[in-house]
Amino acid sequence: MVYVFLAEGFEEIEAITVVDLLRRAQIEVRTVGVGLKQVKGAHNICVECDLLGHEVQEQDMQMLVLPGGMPGMVNLAMSHEVVDRIKYAVENNVWVAAICASPSILGNMGLLEGKKATCFPGFEKNMYKANLTGELVEEDGIFITGKGPGASIPFALRLIEKLKGKQAALLVEDGLQCKKS
Repeated sequence: MVYVFLAEGFEEIEAITVVDLLRRAQIEVRTVGVGLKQVKGAHNICVECDLLGHEVQEQDMQMLVLPGGMPGMVNLAMSHEVVDRIKYAVENNVWVAAICASPSILGNMGLLEGKKATCFPGFEKNMYKANLTGELVEEDGIFITGKGPGASIPFALRLIEKLKGKQAALLVEDGLQCKKS
């Protein structure tokens, strides 16, 4: 199961793109409301989440996803449920994916030290000792990071590749018609 955590002020394109593309690849995904079941994004789009944080089944977690957005990232970082799930994922070698401002949550936790990563410009100071590449999507160990809203499709496709393989990601990408023919 992939759990996408949504806190008030999340970046809608980063969250919904991940959920949409993973479901196109027939990957089980659940949206997790941080504190509320109905969460409002940074651009006033409300999403009814599948679960609340305390309902996450850690033993079923294949991947944890943290969309960015402001103040969504701050609200994620302040949630003990989110931080505890990140720690669980790290301790159990579960994929952790974060995009935009949210890689800084991992940086502030000291999890990206010496690892290749990317984030939204301006959040580099919170990426303590990460090797920042500036790429749209970066991967190192169990961590996958994305640069920002424009990286949402490549980010989601990388998540599919890690969970179901390159062929599954290519099938979804072909269906999106986002490459030149």
